[in-house]
Amino acid sequence: MTDELLAQDMPKAYEPSRFEAPLYQMWMDRGYFRAGIEPGKEPFCIIMPPPNVTGELHLGHALEDTITDCLIRWRRMSGDPTLWLPGVDHAGIATQNVVEKEIAKEGLSRHDVGREAFEARVWSWVGKVRGLISHQHMRLGASADWEREVFTMDDVSQRAVRRTFVNFYHDGLIYHGERIINWCPRCQTALSDLEVNHEEHDGHLWHVRYPLVDEAGNLTDNYVVIATTRPETIVADVAVAVNPKVKRWQKYVGRSVMLPVIERPVPVIADEAVDPKFGTGALKITPGHDPLDFEIGERHGLPAIIAIAADGRMNAAAGPYEGVDRFEARERMAADIEALGLLEKKERHRHAIGHCHRCDTIVEPLISKQWFVKMAPLAGPAIDVVKEGRIR
Repeated sequence: MTDELLAQDMPKAYEPSRFEAPLYQMWMDRGYFRAGIEPGKEPFCIIMPPPNVTGELHLGHALEDTITDCLIRWRRMSGDPTLWLPGVDHAGIATQNVVEKEIAKEGLSRHDVGREAFEARVWSWVGKVRGLISHQHMRLGASADWEREVFTMDDVSQRAVRRTFVNFYHDGLIYHGERIINWCPRCQTALSDLEVNHEEHDGHLWHVRYPLVDEAGNLTDNYVVIATTRPETIVADVAVAVNPKVKRWQKYVGRSVMLPVIERPVPVIADEAVDPKFGTGALKITPGHDPLDFEIGERHGLPAIIAIAADGRMNAAAGPYEGVDRFEARERMAADIEALGLLEKKERHRHAIGHCHRCDTIVEPLISKQWFVKMAPLAGPAIDVVKEGRIR
């Protein structure tokens, strides 16, 4: 073959699709990725962190595939029984939200569609995206054992989850109790701290007068001023806390103040967790709707009043604001306080607000009975492995 003919036959640009797909299919046909037990040899196994069935793979998955594939192929070429176990994750509410957005394009909600039809749409989405994800892994050259592909809602996976939960429970790693959690009113679910995105917002800080009450329960002309970004939660206040190290507040500790609008007396308590530099230095305590207040309430044995329901509307504990959306209740409460002459001032205030990472709804701190896992005993062995140099 002359140089001239060779130049004519050689394409000007590399066309990976001409070679990669047939080569990968040959590997699959010959079972090169199939794992098996070999007596006398220690198996090497990596579980693929399952991508969510919410959409296509991204660059992070491509990077992870590349690094893992290098390790897997090296161990396989070294003669070790090697398994790279592939799979996909159902992703729960995240997938539900994606499907809801799809049917919203048709002008429908999941409630319009109905439970059974909506579930059918979700499963249809899962089937489509699951196949797409597997295909993308293959196009990346991932040498996984596709005959063992796992879905996190398969029977085997579900049994493993239940068995692990029971084992953790018997080992004392699972506990159940009322805690303040991040709640998404739109998704109707609790969120971990990692599932909450904090974004800066320009809001307001209301300085509200809480009239002091004398020993006979009568209002006096004196008052304690608190500062809050959430006047709608005043209806759930159970105390006002001050820092005991601040002398000007010490004379109020042990006395009572009257909550505006709903006219319910609450005690003034001392707690070092109060930041004397925030607002006025006096902190309204609402254990049912604030993590710090929940901790303070636990220390002082205070009750917790929940005034905002799971759907984000005020409940019966909110009195005249029952049934009102939480943000509308904020404006109404602020207006009522001002009408009573108990609004000291209102100032602009920029602060971070938590949003649901799935749907971007503003998160509501709520007290709820939840299951929790003690992470310290589980993290210990993993930390030891790193310190001992068994993993790098």
